[in-house]
Amino acid sequence: MGFQNQTIVSEFLLLGLSQDPEHERFLFGLFLAMYLVTMAGNLLIILAIVSDIRLHTPMYFFLANLSFTDVCFVSNTVPKMLVNLYTQKKAIPYTGCLIQLYFLVSLVALDSLLLAVMAYDRFVAICRPLHYTMIMSPRVCILLLVPCWVFSILYGLTHTILMATVTFCGPREISHIFCEMYVLLRLACSDTRVNQAVLIITGSLLFIVPFLLMLISYVQIVKAILRIPSASGKYKAFSTCASHLAVVFLFYGTLFGVYLQPLKTYSMKDSVATVMYAVVTPMLNPFIYSLRNKDMKGALKKLLRGKTTS
Repeated sequence: MGFQNQTIVSEFLLLGLSQDPEHERFLFGLFLAMYLVTMAGNLLIILAIVSDIRLHTPMYFFLANLSFTDVCFVSNTVPKMLVNLYTQKKAIPYTGCLIQLYFLVSLVALDSLLLAVMAYDRFVAICRPLHYTMIMSPRVCILLLVPCWVFSILYGLTHTILMATVTFCGPREISHIFCEMYVLLRLACSDTRVNQAVLIITGSLLFIVPFLLMLISYVQIVKAILRIPSASGKYKAFSTCASHLAVVFLFYGTLFGVYLQPLKTYSMKDSVATVMYAVVTPMLNPFIYSLRNKDMKGALKKLLRGKTTS
């Protein structure tokens, strides 16, 4: 019976944030603008880093990967949402929902791991400045990056495969803008205890542990900054990690606010909150990393002048 119920599921309905036609028109314009800004901002960051040799450093290498991840992240969810809002058709195929879920959880995990690696880079730069070039060599950067991708891919595959074993035999309406893990688990009519246990274990390893490592890194960074005698030296040291710290608080603040709770308490307000880390955070990242960064602003100006003159 469970197998039969699972095989007849052909699609889900993504109800989104509102079903009022007037609200949907507003949301379409809003999310289209946010998507275009996100894509333009992150692609400009990548192009600026690639084109300017001054930015060929570990910090910007990881930043380019973070921007690429954000481009993939919003492209996985927002275009489908825009199509649904424009056409008033809410359906997403069962297979399409699983594919969207795979990329969603993989890329969120990749964001978390990249932020942890970037925190380590700032720790070495401030606490071990004389050994920075030797420690953060190109080979080490690759060795730090590859596991991030591998663990993220495995994390996404694990949860997607487990979700494919879940039986859906009740309501298929998803009050969300994309196929989100908690929402799907709440729609399930089969036992999801294994899914939830694996979610807790893997989530702790890929989110809680990196976050704690970042906290430890920043405790050491603050101690090192406080030992700097001059105020200008302290400001310069802090400014090199201020942008990363802002992104960490923005990303983990919304992520923990949504997911550090029991599955049964997940509600529509949490669906709205996920928009923060799924859409707003990727849009703000380029601004955060460029507004207070003279090298990045210089590279972007140089890139844009080159585009206009050509």
